[in-house]
Amino acid sequence: MKVIFLKDVGGVGVRGAVKDVSDGYAQNFLIARGLAEQATPEKLAAHEASMKKEMEARDEDTKAREATIKELNGFTLSIQARATEKGGLFKAIGPKDIARALSDAGKHVPEDAIALEKPIKTVGEHAIEIASGSARSRITAAVAAA
Repeated sequence: MKVIFLKDVGGVGVRGAVKDVSDGYAQNFLIARGLAEQATPEKLAAHEASMKKEMEARDEDTKAREATIKELNGFTLSIQARATEKGGLFKAIGPKDIARALSDAGKHVPEDAIALEKPIKTVGEHAIEIASGSARSRITAAVAAA
């Protein structure tokens, strides 16, 4: 029986996949637990349309993310953090903190696009690489004592 997976099933199929499985397994396990549905011609057509829309939306999001990253090249980000008298930070600044600061500045960049060799632990200017897909930029994080 041909089924459309509604959820990931370990070792069998992933969400959105169309696959042939045995009739008993499909009826007694997959369909009974809401993990899959029988693939009728109407459901297959609806599934293809929804997958196409999902791919288009994903491509649009990727293009928007890459455009944002390209326009960030040379941007200087100001970050305030508590520091000691010698310039050491009480709390290291990582990708999550940088993503939050960029978001506060109106530039939305996902945390996983921010590449740091190591967390920032001192006051001063630090170079940060931001990359997603084919888009790459270098920004400067100006960390100041608060």
